[in-house]
Amino acid sequence: MSASKPLVGISTYLERTRFGHWDVEAAVLYRGYLDCVVQAGGNPVMLPPVGAWNAETIAFLDGLVIAGGADIDPAAYGAERDDRTGTPNPARDETEFALVEAALKLDLPLLGVCRGMQVLNVALGGTLHQHVEGHNPAPAVFEHTEIEIAEGTALHGILGGRTTVQCHHHQSLDRVADGLGVTARAPDGTVEAVELEGARFVVGVQSHPEQDIEDLRLFAALVDVARRKA
Repeated sequence: MSASKPLVGISTYLERTRFGHWDVEAAVLYRGYLDCVVQAGGNPVMLPPVGAWNAETIAFLDGLVIAGGADIDPAAYGAERDDRTGTPNPARDETEFALVEAALKLDLPLLGVCRGMQVLNVALGGTLHQHVEGHNPAPAVFEHTEIEIAEGTALHGILGGRTTVQCHHHQSLDRVADGLGVTARAPDGTVEAVELEGARFVVGVQSHPEQDIEDLRLFAALVDVARRKA
């Protein structure tokens, strides 16, 4: 592999998909993730929720993105399902928990996006609020939220002390897992970012940086650390 083009794995999901004459189940991913990784200087690798991902099978990667998506099964953090929580997707939950575990074992640079940050938190023993208001104004409409970022954090070095992000979620972190530090909050106190203490680069954001191809700062930071691994 080329050191200038690190391999960045991105989790995907299985959905019924139509293309050409076909209407079949397919591994899908919003293109913005691919474009952001490419424009930041990496080679994206789509990781479907099939097979057994572990430290051995992802050792070829230089970095990892856990993408946004549907709600995590509340059973994963010991809670009863709220009526407003979406239908569980066990295959995706199992896959992404395994990917996070493997990435942490390998000290692989990791970026968790929206659901991805929640997966990181739950994987490490944290819990979620199953419903919050004000961060999901309408289907496919992003809420522009100004967040405050703590000084002395990796995220502060990447984005500065204050920035506006695009959010589309109705769940958020409740009890933050041991080892994760909260690095940013929304005006209503919602946790907007976390970092894993002692890791080279393990950052979770509640927002959707893949929605803005003009602002590659987060993906560029991930790719930069991944390049040093490669």
